[in-house]
Parts: sequence; C-alpha cells; structure tokens
Amino acid sequence: MKDIVSTNAPAPIGPYSQAIVAGNLLFVSGQVAIDPATGDLVMDDIATETTRVMENIKAILTEAGTDFSRIVKTTIFLKDMADFAAVNTVYGSYLSPPFPARETVAVAGLPKNVNVEISVTVLLG
Repeated sequence: MKDIVSTNAPAPIGPYSQAIVAGNLLFVSGQVAIDPATGDLVMDDIATETTRVMENIKAILTEAGTDFSRIVKTTIFLKDMADFAAVNTVYGSYLSPPFPARETVAVAGLPKNVNVEISVTVLLG
C-alpha cells in the first residue's frame, strides 16, 4: 500500500507525486527551487536556489509528520559540479549527525533548467 503526501510545496511538474509513504518509508521526489507561493523559480544564486529546494523538502517532511533528522538517503543532482561546495554548505545547515547516506551526481541538464535538484528517503516512526 502506498499513500500520497500532499503539501504546500510546489505542485509536481509531471505525472508523479511529491512524496509517497510505503510502509515505514517516505520517498520524496526530487525538489527544485520553485516558490510554492508564486510558482516562480528562485535562482538568484546557487545558495538561494539550494535553500529554496531544502525549504520545499522541509514542507513535505512537515506534512508527513517528520523532519530532516529521519532522512536516511539523499541524492543531489548538480548541473555544474563547481557548485558542490556552496550546495553542500546549505544542505549541511539543515542536517545534523548522523548524516544520511548520499550521492551527488553531475548531470547534463535538469527540469526547468535549474542548477540543483534533491530527493530524499526518510525512515518514519
């Protein structure tokens, strides 16, 4: 059985759910820097863009009754690996030890031509 989590994070831009609960796991789809209030991209700089991504993830976690401390796995997609340090600084400010497992992957392109997309898997309960 799977349950959809609907939140005040940006609506999906395709045929997928923001997040799905399956058993004791929450799978959060890749989030980009869309402001849920306006629907506009927030891409002033990579730190601001990453902050918006993390705030979108936070909204989904809150709706699901959990928080960043329960994340067990993240995937970060970067359009330019030169942004790694700045993204890592913002990302790290939302987490505390023990940190989740993670990979960071450079990609040729991302939806809406954003610079960063992050997905997470969370252990519930």
